[in-house]
Amino acid sequence: MPDRNLDLFERAKTLIPGGVNSPVRAFRAVGGTPRFVQRAQGAHFWDANGQRYIDYIGSWGPMILGHGHPAVLEAVQKAALDGFSFGAPTEREVELAEAIVSLVPSLEMVRLVSSGTEAGMSAIRLARGATGRRKIIKFEGCYHGHADALLVKAGSGLATFGNPTSAGVPPEVVQHTLVLEYNNLEQLDAAFAEHGADIACLMIEPIAGNMNFVRASLPFMARCRELCTRHGALLVFDEVMTGFRVALGGAQSVYARQLPGFEPDMTVMGKVIGGGMPLAAFGGKRAVMEQLAPLGPVYQAGTLSGNPVATACGLATLAEIRRPGFFEALSARTRQLVDGLKAAADQAGVPFSVDAEGGMFGFFLMPGLPQNYQAVMKTEGARFNALFHGLLERGVYIAPALYEAGFVSAAHSEQDIADTVAAASAVFRQLAA
Repeated sequence: MPDRNLDLFERAKTLIPGGVNSPVRAFRAVGGTPRFVQRAQGAHFWDANGQRYIDYIGSWGPMILGHGHPAVLEAVQKAALDGFSFGAPTEREVELAEAIVSLVPSLEMVRLVSSGTEAGMSAIRLARGATGRRKIIKFEGCYHGHADALLVKAGSGLATFGNPTSAGVPPEVVQHTLVLEYNNLEQLDAAFAEHGADIACLMIEPIAGNMNFVRASLPFMARCRELCTRHGALLVFDEVMTGFRVALGGAQSVYARQLPGFEPDMTVMGKVIGGGMPLAAFGGKRAVMEQLAPLGPVYQAGTLSGNPVATACGLATLAEIRRPGFFEALSARTRQLVDGLKAAADQAGVPFSVDAEGGMFGFFLMPGLPQNYQAVMKTEGARFNALFHGLLERGVYIAPALYEAGFVSAAHSEQDIADTVAAASAVFRQLAA
């Protein structure tokens, strides 16, 4: 029987660089042929061959309700009948902004955009404009979109300027980007001691989903807040992945439960707030946000910002996740999955560590959870690739790269979890043989 995935991939490669429109989809890290999705429903999708998979990427996070949720589908269909795009304000933009601000206490105003990259780069421009400073801090292994100033890796010194990680990014573009090690208090203190008066913002993924799943420790997060406050820099939370995914108030609410009064100055969001449509946002306190045009001198604009179909999708999604008990049930289902995977790996004698929050999880084929990118890099790639393909052959789709987090939706059933754990058990036994 011909493999339609392979046929489509070969066609795509003649027209699209690498055959994909986003690099990780190409399976370069794990090898093999990408699955071309034909349709999806609930916790599953079907590829071009008609093969069904249990889906643990969920469009990289947005599909918190699963695919094709009836209430979301109805809202999108109704909105589409009214028009796809107007280039003018709509009531739904206001309603979505109200919903976001009501759920995230640190936000007083938000600006809607179309992608996480757009939101991240706009937040940095705003931070620089609001503070009148040049330098920014980011952490190795955190991904904030593909804006030039953020495509950087750490230099050789303790608190050095970053070096470009992509061709096409001149060194002078990243000369004001400081790249530090995640969870490293010594580097954090040194960076502020040397550059504190010129740091506009510190941007961080509170739970880094592009190192698989790595949390910022409580002491580290508390120190980030303390140093930003002391030196007049803005603490920017990148919650594109974690916002409304790990908790109703995002990752910042998880930290606030343990650090009373904690909140970031600005927040970048995406994925869940669009429900699968291209929609993102950045927001913060009124005094900072009012520096944006047309009120202030910091320019930002977008033809499709606040798209009426995307806002309908986002509003319907937020309405569902606000229901009482939603996150308790989602967290329990995610915990059922990770506990099952851990027990299966332990039984097979495969080194395995796992962590989860809300509907987001990650695992490592190593005895303990890593705390930074360098530790994550020690994961044995060949064993992960074997695990990935073993699960894929058994109808379970996880991220095709060991540096990506996984996602559970409200549509995942107990049977889905049981089938996943059974598949993983069989693969773990092969890995241990």
